[in-house]
Amino acid sequence: MYLTEMHTQVRDMTRQFATDVIRPAAEDLDRDSRFPSEIYDQMAELGLFGIGVPEELGGPGFDTVTYAIVMEELSRGYASIADQCGLVELISTLLVRHGTDGQRSRWLADVLAAKTRVAYCITEPEAGTDVSGIRTTAARDGDGWVLNGGKIWIHNAPVADVGFVLARTDPDAGHRGMSIFIVDLHANGVTRGPKEIKMGQRASQVGPLSFDDVRLPADALLGDEGRGFHMMMSVLDKGRVGIGALAVGIGQAGLEAATDYAQQRKQFKKPISEFQGVQWLLADIAKDVEAARLLVHSAAHKIDTGQDATKACSMAKCFAGDMAVQRSADAVQVFGGSGYIRGFEVERLYRDAKITQIYEGTNQIQRMIIARELIAKGATA
Repeated sequence: MYLTEMHTQVRDMTRQFATDVIRPAAEDLDRDSRFPSEIYDQMAELGLFGIGVPEELGGPGFDTVTYAIVMEELSRGYASIADQCGLVELISTLLVRHGTDGQRSRWLADVLAAKTRVAYCITEPEAGTDVSGIRTTAARDGDGWVLNGGKIWIHNAPVADVGFVLARTDPDAGHRGMSIFIVDLHANGVTRGPKEIKMGQRASQVGPLSFDDVRLPADALLGDEGRGFHMMMSVLDKGRVGIGALAVGIGQAGLEAATDYAQQRKQFKKPISEFQGVQWLLADIAKDVEAARLLVHSAAHKIDTGQDATKACSMAKCFAGDMAVQRSADAVQVFGGSGYIRGFEVERLYRDAKITQIYEGTNQIQRMIIARELIAKGATA
């Protein structure tokens, strides 16, 4: 087995936490769309935020494979909870790679301790897949900046304390004219719109943010001016591994639920697990979950060993997202009419799965990335 003893220890610990704490709360969290701060406090105590942050900066210093394992196990409990882990991983990675000592000192420890809630603020009405459509601007004002514009569908917007906001600092420079700013979301000029009502992952709250002449100090700029697009792209591979692993967790939860139910549910005086049609559904779920897991772990390993991981990460995210949607639907099919009723886990899993084909780059975009990599670099593995 390619997993190390450390990997299996983290997996077992996270799995136990997901089984004992997350899964029992999932139905209520889904129904109420509630931000589960008490669960996040426990995750922080276990060291499940900022998986890749080096020990000298206060993190556990684990590799990307460990991050994938944690994301899968959390998602097996409830994907909304894994989403928060993924968000903190991206923000902490940005701080570690591009933040100043002062920025890391101010923000990193509280983010990892779940004391400061973060938001990653990119998407706008005209800028989803096409980031070049960003219209939010940051203009110099003396030693500082003035931020204007708006974002939509921002994860944690209803509850976040600080946002990492992508804005244009040079309107004529294209991708080279974007920068990232660390913005206090309690500041004057910041307005939060109403929380969106989502189909799935309902405890992972999203909403709009608007910025009206928000004044920022000079040290709000993350990294170098004009490097925001590059910095954002630099964490996308890791982000796609995270979403792929989250999708695997949804598939694994569906497999477990469907297998248990098939052995309990009787028709024609015998368990439905004895019918070939049901067996084939279970087999298809199992093989695709395992294939997706291996793709995710392979992509994570490429990141950890410094290889070119872009194609592998897009493949992992795309395959795992498609798998989660198709195979959670198969889990519903095993349950029959019961699977279509609220209160049955597979109904929630089916709703939770869909977004994995959309965020961190739609699966159509992933296919374009894969094809471009093949054309540019060849089809050799």
